[in-house]
Amino acid sequence: MDEIHIRGLDVFAHHGVFPEETRLGQHFIVNAVLYTDIRRAGLIDALEQTTDYGAVCQEITRYLQEHTWKLLEAAVEHTAQHLLQQFPLLSAVDLELEKPQAPIALPFGTVSVKIHRGWRRAYVALGSNLGDKRGYIQGALDGLRQHPQMRVGRCSTLITTAPYGGVEQNDFLNGAVELDTLLTPWELLDELHRLEQLAGRERKLRWGAR
Repeated sequence: MDEIHIRGLDVFAHHGVFPEETRLGQHFIVNAVLYTDIRRAGLIDALEQTTDYGAVCQEITRYLQEHTWKLLEAAVEHTAQHLLQQFPLLSAVDLELEKPQAPIALPFGTVSVKIHRGWRRAYVALGSNLGDKRGYIQGALDGLRQHPQMRVGRCSTLITTAPYGGVEQNDFLNGAVELDTLLTPWELLDELHRLEQLAGRERKLRWGAR
């Protein structure tokens, strides 16, 4: 993946654990690596085919100045997620936030927090054998589409399959969906369980109806 580098972006903002930091503010330095495909932009010399680093710098500045967090960890996490949602051609980002005026009573150059975040590809199986099977599956897809950290891609056709596991029950309607997400695998699993609970799923029997 191609890279666009931003180094030394100076942002005056109000982040910190101590009240004086959030009240008075201080300078923060942002370094970023934007992972994005720039081949087409390079071939045809068109700004709309790449991630505009000027717009990214403006958005980082605005976002950090409009929000306040106690921890650098929180500031850099939320800012990275915001950039990935805001710029559709951005697949991943390395984001470092330096705090050269941190309240440390010792000689030091700077402190910083650096993270790597990006979209992950996942494939999720969908299925139901109770009530309005197709409606339950459509509800799950709608829930995934509404989540700000998910982009739903291709969906398979739905097929009818016999139950598995030796439990006597109705046939299943099954399918699968491709999605890109900013969630970790465990966070994605938690969100899928949440959607199941909203639909009324009860986990009473292994291989049972759902």
